Amino acid sequence: MSDIIKHECGIALIRLLKPLEYYVEKYRTIAYGLNKLYLLMEKQHNRGQDGAGVGVIKIDPPMGIQFFNRSLSTKTQPIVDIFDRVFATFPKGRKPLENPTAEAAWNKENVPFVGELLLGHLRYGTFGKNSDSYCHPFFRENNWITRNLALAGNFNLTNVEELFANLIELGQHPREHSDTVTVMEKIGHFLDTEVQTLFDHYHNQGYNNRETTNFIAQDLDVARILQRSAKDFDGGYVMAGMLGHGDAFVLRDPNGIRPAYYYCDDEVAVVASERPAIQTTFNVHYDSIKEIQPGSAIIIKKDGRVKHTPILEPKERKSCSFERIYFSRGSDFEIYNERKELGRTLSETVLKAVNYDFENTVFSFIPNTAEVAFYGLVKGAEDFLNQYKTDKIAANPNMPSEELNRLLKLRPRVEKIAVKDVKMRTFITDDASRDEMVSHVYDITYGSVVPNTDTLVVIDDSIVRGTTLQKSILSILDRLSPKKIIIVSSAPQIRYPDCYGIDMSRMNDFIAFRALIAKLKEDKKEHLINEVYEMCKQDEDKPLHQIENHVKKLYKQYTAEEISQKISEIVRPQQIFADVQVIFQTIENLHQACPKNKGDWYFTGNYPTPGGNRVVNKAFMNFVEGNNNRAY
Repeated sequence: MSDIIKHECGIALIRLLKPLEYYVEKYRTIAYGLNKLYLLMEKQHNRGQDGAGVGVIKIDPPMGIQFFNRSLSTKTQPIVDIFDRVFATFPKGRKPLENPTAEAAWNKENVPFVGELLLGHLRYGTFGKNSDSYCHPFFRENNWITRNLALAGNFNLTNVEELFANLIELGQHPREHSDTVTVMEKIGHFLDTEVQTLFDHYHNQGYNNRETTNFIAQDLDVARILQRSAKDFDGGYVMAGMLGHGDAFVLRDPNGIRPAYYYCDDEVAVVASERPAIQTTFNVHYDSIKEIQPGSAIIIKKDGRVKHTPILEPKERKSCSFERIYFSRGSDFEIYNERKELGRTLSETVLKAVNYDFENTVFSFIPNTAEVAFYGLVKGAEDFLNQYKTDKIAANPNMPSEELNRLLKLRPRVEKIAVKDVKMRTFITDDASRDEMVSHVYDITYGSVVPNTDTLVVIDDSIVRGTTLQKSILSILDRLSPKKIIIVSSAPQIRYPDCYGIDMSRMNDFIAFRALIAKLKEDKKEHLINEVYEMCKQDEDKPLHQIENHVKKLYKQYTAEEISQKISEIVRPQQIFADVQVIFQTIENLHQACPKNKGDWYFTGNYPTPGGNRVVNKAFMNFVEGNNNRAY
C-alpha cells in the first residue's frame, strides 16, 4: 500500500495441554511454549509494530509465588525486546535436572515466565498513544486467584460511552473511557458476580474457603460470563482472556468482522489472528485449522477441556475485506487466491483503458503487498491474449508464418518498475524538504519503458489518501517518460471511515471524499453538504439503531467513474508530463473475489453494526466544522 495506514492488532494464545515435564522430555526444553509463542507473534508482526505484550499464567502454582507474569514493550523491535527480557529470567549456566518432572517443577517455581497458559499481543496504536501502559495484555488483579483477569484484543467498540455509563450503573467507578479498560471492567464485573455466586453456593453447603476456591475454578461458567458481558458490545472484536486459575477464552464478534483461527491436538490448543501463523509454527495442515465462528468463543478450562461455544446470536457475516486485500499475510491459501482474483477481475477494465495495445503497454506493481494482485492482473491479460490468438488463427488458418510468429510472440510486457530503495527518516521538519526526501523512497528501473510511446500500468492494493501518489510515486514514474500512467487499485474507492480497528476516521483523509467535495463545489451543489450536515445533527442524540448513514446521499450524486476521474485530476502533480488515469476495483468484483468476506463498509457505507452509522455522521460533522478530532 503506497499510503501506509495502521490497522488491526494481532493475538496469539497457547495452552499447553500436557504437564510441563512432557515437553521437557519430548522436546528437551522447558521453553517449548515460549518458543512457539515467539514464532506465532513473529509470523504476525505485520499486525502491529507499535508495541507488544506477553502474559503467562502458571496453573496450580506453589503458594507464595507469582502466578501471572507480564512483559510489555514499545521498543523499535518490541517482540525481540520482550523475549530477550523473558529469557533473561532463565538462570545462566544452570545444569538441568535429569528427572523431567523435577526439572519442570523447579522451573515453574523459580522462572517467572514458565507456565502452561501463554498470551501474546501485537499492537498498532490507533489513537497515536504509544507507551507500555497502552500495551496488552491488560491485567485486573485480585488476591482471589479466580478473580484475576488478563485481557488482550483486536477490537474497537463504537459505544464506549454507553458501556462506560453502564459500568457506573453497576456501581463501579471506571478509571478511564478507553474501550480496552471498559471491556475488561465489564467482563471483570460479571466474573466477580459469577465467583461470588459460586462462593455463596459452596460456602452454604459447609465447605471451607480453600475447598470453595477449588470448586469455583472447576465450575466457573466462562460462557455465561461472556454472554452477560458482551450483549451490549457494538463493534468488531476478537478478545482473548486468561483467568488467574487457568481458564482461558477467545471471543469473536457476531458479524465476524475481526479474524480468529484455532487449532487443537492432544498437546496444545492455539488461537491466532492469522491461519498461516499457526500452520507454520506448529507444522500442521491447512484443513486442521478452524475459524472461530461469528458470535462464538473458544473456551479452554483449567483441566484442559477445549470447546467451541456459541455466545451471542450470529448476525450477517461481514468479515473485513481489507484483511484479504492488504492486512493479512498473503501466505494464507485463501487470501493468496483471493488477491490474485482481485487482480484478474480488473484486467478487462485495464485492457480497455490501454485500447488492448499490448505492444506499447508495460505492466508493473508498487511493492510489495500488491504483487499477488499483479499476478492476477497479468493472468487476466494472458487469458485475453490466448483467446485473441485462438480466434485469429481460427479465422485465418493459412496465416503466413511471419504473421503467425508475430502473433504467437505477443504477450503482456511485464517489468519491475518500482524498487523500494530505503526507509526515509522523518527528522526533517519542513514540508518541502520532507516531500523531497519522500520522493526518493522508491527508485525506478531506467530503460524499462519506451519514452513517449509506452503506457505504464501500475497496480497498488488500495489508495486511501492519495498523498503518496501525488507527492512521490507519480513523479517517480514520470522519470521514465511514459505517454500515460494508469494507477490501478485492487480495492474499490475508500469513501467512509472505519471504526472497528483500522486507523481511518477522518473524512478529509480519503481522496475519494475530497474528490466528491470538489465535484459538488464545481457543480454548484454545495447546499447538499449543509443539508446532509443538518441531517447528521438531527440524528446525533438518537439511539444507535435509529441512526442512518446520511453521507451516502452525497455519493449518490455521482457515478464511481466520475469520482475516479476527479481523483485522477487531484493526484496528478502539475510538474509531470504523462497523462494520469486512476482505475478502482468495483464492489461487485470485490465480492466475487472474496465471497466469504463481504465486510465492505469502507467502500459502501453499509456498516455491520449500528455504531458505524453514528461514526460516519460524526466524521462528516467534524469535517464541516473544521474539527480534526476522531469520530470515535
